[in-house]
Amino acid sequence: MTTPRIQTLIDKLEKGAQKTNEIFGKLTPEQWSQVIFPAPHTWTWQDLLAHFVSTEPRLLEIAQGVASGGEGTPEGYNFDAFNAEELARLRDYPFPRLMAMLDIARQETVDWVASLDDAHLDRVGRHPTLGMVSVEAMITAIYGHQLLHMREAQGKK
Repeated sequence: MTTPRIQTLIDKLEKGAQKTNEIFGKLTPEQWSQVIFPAPHTWTWQDLLAHFVSTEPRLLEIAQGVASGGEGTPEGYNFDAFNAEELARLRDYPFPRLMAMLDIARQETVDWVASLDDAHLDRVGRHPTLGMVSVEAMITAIYGHQLLHMREAQGKK
């Protein structure tokens, strides 16, 4: 049975995915290569999508580890290096494939969250950017991560 806390997280994840898909879906082919973040790393809309495709499974993996009793991300984890490697790996993927990969990644996150109970949400471990937080905060960060970058990309900081 899904608890209210779990359902709230699922609702946020689903709403966030819908919003992300809506924004990406409105982009023209020309806009995909438009630079949206000039510094410190030059990112286009396609790079942002690739970033989402690579980070969601990694953040999910970290949350799963903590929910299972693990410590989370090792201290000193270099998320910037991870991002650079993943962007290089995904750079030539076509947009439809990246969108499909993002949808699959989010569904895997939602399915996993639905399998949890409230006790899992309270376990604490190290998130790569937030430090020591609960699994619930890690899940909320997965949702918030995409929305934050989407707002920034649209100039709504």
